[in-house]
Amino acid sequence: MPTRRFLIASAVPAVLVAPAFAAPPDSFPSFLAGVREEARKAGIRPATLESAFKGVSPNQKVLDRDRHQPESTMTWARYRGLLITDKRIADGRNAVAANRQLFQRVQERYGVGAGVIAGIWGLESSFGTGTGDFRIVEALATLAWEGRRATFFRGELMAALKILDQGDVAPGAMTGSYAGAMGQPQFMPTSYLRYAVDFEGHGRRDIWTNKADVLGSIGNYLKQSGWRDGQTWGQEVKVPAGLDAPGRDAKRPLSDWAASGVRPVSGRWAATADTPAGLVAPDGAGTDMFVVFGNFAAIRRYNPSDFYAIAVGLIGDQVMV
Repeated sequence: MPTRRFLIASAVPAVLVAPAFAAPPDSFPSFLAGVREEARKAGIRPATLESAFKGVSPNQKVLDRDRHQPESTMTWARYRGLLITDKRIADGRNAVAANRQLFQRVQERYGVGAGVIAGIWGLESSFGTGTGDFRIVEALATLAWEGRRATFFRGELMAALKILDQGDVAPGAMTGSYAGAMGQPQFMPTSYLRYAVDFEGHGRRDIWTNKADVLGSIGNYLKQSGWRDGQTWGQEVKVPAGLDAPGRDAKRPLSDWAASGVRPVSGRWAATADTPAGLVAPDGAGTDMFVVFGNFAAIRRYNPSDFYAIAVGLIGDQVMV
């Protein structure tokens, strides 16, 4: 989801870029007054607004993170080495084993298997161990007031206020990343409103501490994004020298790729011969290559980076071994 971030860039050293920003035209109190008025017109209760904005002020750490984002120059090889580690795979296998019955119930309801859900869970929050401790309302208010992406962040702030007004979470417990991604699945507030679920019917959607809601919400997100049960995302392949990788959207039947000399690294194909497949080389010719199927697009609805989607798939495959 580009609305959250391109990829987990903080894991790699990079040249830091500090764009020049003009001071916001309105004072922060004036900005908040405008937000309050908009929220009241949208039906948000005054008591919700009072609790949501209590103690809120511009957060300099949020501004620093936003203004000093690493350039997106990471290679796939570097990304793979940093994020698909032995520890993450071991942690993922333990997490799946500890929650096997829950994963099964999620699959029965949404048609999404444990592997891909675990892959997303692992990349987004290291299986719930790293969710961010920024107050979401304060982070979003800071970014909306700053002005660089004011319309986007103001919309997310209004969505966060709706969540609070519904009673799913208290303001102090609504925490996440500096850019507003929340809880273990790292949903932006608008995504929460669309996809978060109360999986066990306890009366609220808790993506911060309730594993059933966390895994169910990821499963629902993928289902709504077109995930097809019983199919996989893709697989790593070997290709003959000189064969071009035209990308995820240039699909051909898997049998055509096989006839061109493409071979699965695992020794067997993960889909039938007539399955439409694209050929992706995230670092270019002569490096790692993957055939990707229809479910690859569902992962990319969560985050549009090919790096991210491939990593989710590889982690998911390995934790299910």
